[in-house]
Amino acid sequence: MNEALLWAVAILLAVAAGWAWNSWRSRAATRRSTDRRSTDRPGRGAATGGGGRRPAPPRPRGTDRPAGTTRSRQTDRAADAPAAGEIWWADVPYVDGSGSKVRPCLVLRVDSRGADVLKITSQDKSDRDDHVRIPTREWDADAEHDSYLSLTEPVRVSLADFADRAGRCDADLWRKVRSLRHLPAG
Repeated sequence: MNEALLWAVAILLAVAAGWAWNSWRSRAATRRSTDRRSTDRPGRGAATGGGGRRPAPPRPRGTDRPAGTTRSRQTDRAADAPAAGEIWWADVPYVDGSGSKVRPCLVLRVDSRGADVLKITSQDKSDRDDHVRIPTREWDADAEHDSYLSLTEPVRVSLADFADRAGRCDADLWRKVRSLRHLPAG
């Protein structure tokens, strides 16, 4: 009887620990998503442990148009919306739905509800067939090495989760990505 009681207590403690861990993770994720919106460049600020790198200065807005011309709000919104072939910093959800991470991604297709993207990682994936090297310095001047583009299934991202346009995808790589049959057409 004594051994059964010990096992019951151990199981009860394990269940309580699992519940507490899950509760803590969801609160931490909520805090991160609100903190993240206040940094100059998502995923690179001191609050997220950006590895000592300073965030890039904000891009000047509107300096590319002649003096005296104005844009409507709709034009501004369209100019700040992601487009196919662009690389953006976005809050990309995990495939299993357990959370999300601010990371660079390549936009494949955009519609009124969101965009299909491929994730970009700075981790070395050269030994994997489902990742290709992507030149990074063109869109991240602080990068010390190239990143890797995941060619697995695209992830759906809400338009509200796109934070900052990083640049355009390398033209040769974009042609190769568009030729892959398992990816949605833009």
